[in-house]
Amino acid sequence: MKKIFLGIDHPAIAADDVEKLAKWYCDVLGYEVHTRIDKPVYLVKAPDGTLMEIMPKDDTQRPTRTTWTPGWSHLALRVNNITEAIKALDRHGVEWEGAEFDAVGGGRVRNLFDPEGNLLQIVERN
Repeated sequence: MKKIFLGIDHPAIAADDVEKLAKWYCDVLGYEVHTRIDKPVYLVKAPDGTLMEIMPKDDTQRPTRTTWTPGWSHLALRVNNITEAIKALDRHGVEWEGAEFDAVGGGRVRNLFDPEGNLLQIVERN
């Protein structure tokens, strides 16, 4: 049977400062610029080839969110070694959202925020 839906192409973040946030994802998380258009909109590519879009936000107010707020919650980034990832992120002065904890499905997780307050997770799987 022919497969039609293959997986996630990209998540997108509507940002206050598109240039600054795209630079942060490249400098801190190792993404690289894949495509940029003048709006400005960026597609940045992770080391594993997955894409993320960073685009300008509109005037809608950002709602208050927790991990359990309905709707999309966070972006989880897979790492090979969570201890080394934490050390690398500490060198960049990231804001952590708490201590490390056990991942659903096995492994270890720690939450952090990007410079615009978007919730990210780093995940090391068993």
